Amino acid sequence: MYSFSSKIKLTALISMIVGLIAIIYGFIATPSSVADLQHGGEAAHDPAHLEHVLHLLQNKPWAALYVAALFFLLISLGVLAFYAINRAAQAGWAPILFRVMEGITGYLPVGAAIFFLLLVCAGLHLNHLFIWMDPQVVAHDTIIQGKTGYLNVPMFLVRAAVYLLGWIAYRQITRKLSLKQDVASDNAPFIKAFKWSAGFLVFFLVSESMMSWDWIMSVDPHWFSTLFGWYVFGSFITCAIATIILVTITLKAQGYLEHVNDSHLHDLAKYLFGFSIFWTYLWFSQYLLYWYSNIPEEVTYFVTRLEHFEPIVLGMLAINFLLPLLILVDSDIKRRPWVVGTMAVVILIGHYLDFFNMIMPATVGDQWSIGAAEIGSLLFFFGLFTYITFYTLTKAPLVEKRHPLMGESEHFHY
Repeated sequence: MYSFSSKIKLTALISMIVGLIAIIYGFIATPSSVADLQHGGEAAHDPAHLEHVLHLLQNKPWAALYVAALFFLLISLGVLAFYAINRAAQAGWAPILFRVMEGITGYLPVGAAIFFLLLVCAGLHLNHLFIWMDPQVVAHDTIIQGKTGYLNVPMFLVRAAVYLLGWIAYRQITRKLSLKQDVASDNAPFIKAFKWSAGFLVFFLVSESMMSWDWIMSVDPHWFSTLFGWYVFGSFITCAIATIILVTITLKAQGYLEHVNDSHLHDLAKYLFGFSIFWTYLWFSQYLLYWYSNIPEEVTYFVTRLEHFEPIVLGMLAINFLLPLLILVDSDIKRRPWVVGTMAVVILIGHYLDFFNMIMPATVGDQWSIGAAEIGSLLFFFGLFTYITFYTLTKAPLVEKRHPLMGESEHFHY
C-alpha cells in the first residue's frame, strides 16, 4: 500500500493556501465601477470604452479561475479516456499502471463539482465569460440569435451535467470492478470492466466533442471549427500522458512500482511524443484552412490572438511542438526518467498556455496579464489535484492483484 508522502502533502496544502489567497486578492483588486477605472488613469476615454474595459477587467479573475479549473478537470478526463482505451484494447503493457491512472481520475468528481459551479455562476450572470448568455447582446446580434436553440443557459447546464455525470459514473464503476478483481475467484470483474470501457468510449467521443463546443468554442460564439473537438482532445490527452509519467516517476523514485521498467516509460514517452505531433498537426491544419480562405469572420479568431497574445501563441508552439520533436524523437532518450519527466512538466506548461490562449482572448481581450488571479488559480488547482491524486493512491494497492494480463505487463520489454 502506498503511504502519502509528507513532502507531497505539505507542498499540495501550501500550494492550495497560497493559491486561494492570491485568487481572493485577484477578485478584491478588480475595479468595481467605471469610477475606479477613471482613478486608475482611464479617464481620457469615452464612457462606452470605459464600460467595455470594466467588463474585461471584471472577467479577468473569473477567466483565470475558469482556465485552471478546466485544465485540471480535462487532465483527469484525459487519463480516464486513456484508461478506457487500454482496458477496451486489453493492452498487455498497461495494467501495471492502471492504479496510477485510477488515482489521477480520483480528482474527477471534485473537479467536476467545482467546474459545474463555475458554469452555474456564469449562467447566473455573475460574470461575462459567455457573451451569448447576455440577453442585451443577443438582442442585437443576429448570428447569436440563430444559435439560441443550442446556446441557451438551461440546455447548456443540462448538457454539462450529463457529460460530467457520465464520466464520473464510468470512473466509479470501473474503480469498483478493479477492486473486486483483486479478490475475485474468476475474471468476471475484468470482463465487465472491458464491456463498460468499450461502451464508455462511444459516450466519451460524443460528449468530448460537444463539451469542447460548449465550454471553450462558445466563448467565441461567432466562430466555429469542425475539428475543434479533436484539437481540444489532442491538447488534454497529451497533458494526461504527461501527468501519468510524472506520477509514475514520483512513485518509482519513492520505491514503489518495482515492476515498472524503462520499457513502460518508453511507451509512455512514445505516446507523449505522438500526441504532441498530433496536436501540432491539428493546430496547423486548422490555422492553414482559415488563413487560406481568409474570410473575415473566421480569421478574426486568429488575428486577435496573434495581435494581442503573440508571446503565448509562439511560446505554446515552441513548447508543444519543437521541444518534443527535437528531444523525444530519440528512442534512447525516452528511457531516461529525468529527461522524460522534465519534458512532461514543460509540455504541461505549454498546454496550459494553449488553454489560456483558447479562453482569454474572448473573455479579457487586450486586458490580459499574468497576475495574482492567474498564478493563484494555477497554484490552487495544482495543489488540489496533487492532494486528491496521491490521497486516492493510498486507498488501494498500487498494482491490481488478479488482473489476467498483469504477468505480461510486469515482464513487458520493448
